[in-house]
Amino acid sequence: MEERLSSLNDEELSTHEQQIKEKLSVIEDKLARLRSQKSHLVQLCETIQQVRKQRKSAQQSDGDWERENFPWSTKARDLLALVFSIKDYRPKQLATINALMAGNDVLLLAPTGGGKSLCFQLPALLSTGLTVVISPLISLMEDQVWSLERLKVRAQLLCSTTSKEAVTRIHKELSDKRPPTTKLLYVTPERLAKSKRFMTALQKCYNHGNLDRFAIDEVHCCSQWGHDFRPDYKFLNVLKGMFPKAPLLGVTATATTKVISDVQTMLNIPDALLFVASFNRPNLYYHVLPKPASKQEQYDLLANLLLTRFRKQTGIIYTYSTKDAMDISSEMVARGLKTAPYHANLEPADRTKIHQLWHDEDLQAVVATVAFGMGIDKGNVRFVIHHTMSKSMENFYQESGRAGRDGARSDCILLYHFSDVFRITTMTFSERTGLKNAYAMVEYCITTSECRRKLISAYFSEVWGAEDCNAMCDRCANRDLVWPQKEIASYVEQLHRIVDKCELEQTNLTGLKLVDAWMQKGPTHVRLSEPAPLIDRTVAEQIVAYLIVHNYLKESFVFTPYATHSYIKKGSARVANSTLKIRVGKLFPLAANSGPATASTSSAGRKRTTSETSTQTNGVSKSAGKRVRAESESSEDETSSTSSSTSPQKSDEDVVVVQEVEVIDLEDGE
Repeated sequence: MEERLSSLNDEELSTHEQQIKEKLSVIEDKLARLRSQKSHLVQLCETIQQVRKQRKSAQQSDGDWERENFPWSTKARDLLALVFSIKDYRPKQLATINALMAGNDVLLLAPTGGGKSLCFQLPALLSTGLTVVISPLISLMEDQVWSLERLKVRAQLLCSTTSKEAVTRIHKELSDKRPPTTKLLYVTPERLAKSKRFMTALQKCYNHGNLDRFAIDEVHCCSQWGHDFRPDYKFLNVLKGMFPKAPLLGVTATATTKVISDVQTMLNIPDALLFVASFNRPNLYYHVLPKPASKQEQYDLLANLLLTRFRKQTGIIYTYSTKDAMDISSEMVARGLKTAPYHANLEPADRTKIHQLWHDEDLQAVVATVAFGMGIDKGNVRFVIHHTMSKSMENFYQESGRAGRDGARSDCILLYHFSDVFRITTMTFSERTGLKNAYAMVEYCITTSECRRKLISAYFSEVWGAEDCNAMCDRCANRDLVWPQKEIASYVEQLHRIVDKCELEQTNLTGLKLVDAWMQKGPTHVRLSEPAPLIDRTVAEQIVAYLIVHNYLKESFVFTPYATHSYIKKGSARVANSTLKIRVGKLFPLAANSGPATASTSSAGRKRTTSETSTQTNGVSKSAGKRVRAESESSEDETSSTSSSTSPQKSDEDVVVVQEVEVIDLEDGE
């Protein structure tokens, strides 16, 4: 071979070298597709194994646990009505209570508002001893203790804010040979992990036969595969060893099959009975709104929502950061609204006060970080607004699920902006499944025609159809729209060339700068020689978001002393057969009335085109709902943005989103 090559002249060698490089490039593309296919198949195989394991556990759980002829059944039914003022059990409540009372370890997956707390509160009243409830957030425990005290149920909270006198009194009660008068004791996992004094008292309670059971709220926090893993939850794996005869109940509203399997292993409860209630919350209306580029317009939008659509109603506004919570609440108060910020940096007494004011409806809304949390026991929350998208589908489902726990129609609104993608990924990329979870959330935001509920259900291994939604999301309420398809293979090639050019010039390329260069804006040395594509900037941003989610582009993260930055590189996915089609659509303004079929009333007639929808106005106010087109970040400040419009044919309220309609071929053949 070497002799043959030696006989070639320079031109022939160059030609031969170029041919080899082209073949290598083809091979690399095939290898990338095969690696992607392998990863997908491995993940699918793991999911099948987990589903099989979960199905086996569920079959064991089916038994006769829904019967009401157990020794405690009559008393349970009486307490249900007399203490809790509840007429009947919700799905899987009766089975869970019976299995737990029979001495089994139990895991319950049920939606927010599904009545998980009753599954350990009612057994506590049916038993003579103590039920220890382990919860991750003080606000959650305060809420439940307040509610139980109103019902004349003796419950106590043991946490960092508990006085020394109360701690001593509780420890003494646990150590007494007589059954404790306290029926439910709420503690954080940190208390179990770090207080030897408490664990000693608990051991005495168990030895005296006075410890009936443990209930672990938000049990998904045990799993490193979960969206909200908490290191102190790992200590809970000692419970079955120290208290083997005390049944353990774990409850959660957000856990995939993989997380449940991990929880069973971590807690040493491989034979736990598993009960799964449907995650669908039919009374919640899911809506994604375009997030204005400027902060003042964001504040105007939120204020208009509270002043008009949600006037005299109670809700929550979730924010990305403590600063956002403080700024937004301050702006709402300046506009005459009753709100207060809630975040982890508040003094415990202030958090408790704000929580109580909101619970008693002296505040219309709490503007909160995720510190305002899980298990909030307030039924008439009419709205949950996410100022920035959640870091995972689990977080979003749980946070939005705090609305409408009384079964009445409630709104779950998410404000989406392209720049928020990178705010979230730079925060979560170091977590075990951080990017995967964040990208699932991005896909939820940018989907064109998929039912929002369908996307949620698929994430939790359930299958919901249009009949399960009943036009209770912005997509299903606008099913009569016709969405055009767009071929974007050439766009992928253009974006890859921009990335290559920046790498050659050793220029860092953020997501916003990539869109700038593609739109022929920003520094000239990173632009392509050909004109900008004939698309609106918002379309460009959504295409880039789609390509990142599906690995045609990928994020690379770089640490600095002050922040973590996301830069864009080429991903491993490649366009097969020179074609990749996506759908182009829009984010809808809020409908004017609040009925479940609000925006679908015209679906019985002819189908509308997207241009016909441009005259719709926001049900809040036209100024509040007006979409502000995001301008690029400046070279000096990557977080700033201004308003612009590059497509005069489109309505000011149009926001274009995308969805894949053609599966990429991963077979060997080209």
